Amino acid sequence: MKNRSTLGMLAGLAGVLLFVSSCSKDEETLPVKEGIQRSELILTEVSGEGLSAHGDHFHGLDAGVEGESITIKFDESGKATSGGHLHLESDAVYKIALKTWDHTGKEVQDNFIASKSAADSYKAFLVGGNFTLNAATEDESGAIFQPREKKYADGSDVGGALETTGILSYFIIGHTNEGATKKVKYVVRKLKAGEKEKITRSDWQTDTKFEGENVLELLLKSTRKKVMIINLHYSII
Repeated sequence: MKNRSTLGMLAGLAGVLLFVSSCSKDEETLPVKEGIQRSELILTEVSGEGLSAHGDHFHGLDAGVEGESITIKFDESGKATSGGHLHLESDAVYKIALKTWDHTGKEVQDNFIASKSAADSYKAFLVGGNFTLNAATEDESGAIFQPREKKYADGSDVGGALETTGILSYFIIGHTNEGATKKVKYVVRKLKAGEKEKITRSDWQTDTKFEGENVLELLLKSTRKKVMIINLHYSII
């Protein structure tokens, strides 16, 4: 695990870039529902001696030290308006926090996790990358996306991995996934009753496997004003 004082230091690392690539259509209507008018994804690198990947989850997150954050801002259609170019390391762990606002300017991301009964209808996914999962490697070198809320918005406890939603999550690319371009999309899916309890930590790339509809999809766009999907490109440094 590399320890970085700031995420800004990563800007000079060639070959570890988060960049954009065009979709097949210039315009696309994205499913941004639930009263959401704008959104942000806040990525914060987390480091620490005890922080490590293990199977489908991380060890040592509670004792991790957070660095500076980078924010990607999205408009009401889910297209990025700023922060679309990031610099990521394959062996770094990133906390990913979702924020959303309604038309009055009120934060509403906690609506997804207002209570257990509300959260039972939602799950976040990171889809499109076809990552090799960490649990499928012999040397803990694969990708992990771990939703990790501990409390619902009403203050009650989240009862384990199957109840987590992913409004707060942790992500690592992993060395096994280096050297290829990955198309990735952050999704919040509204699930039919009984579906969430079927979703394990290894299912984070397979949103459509579970009955429901995507109510939030966050993409990037280029200077040519085309709809973009996040592309992760990385190599060994």
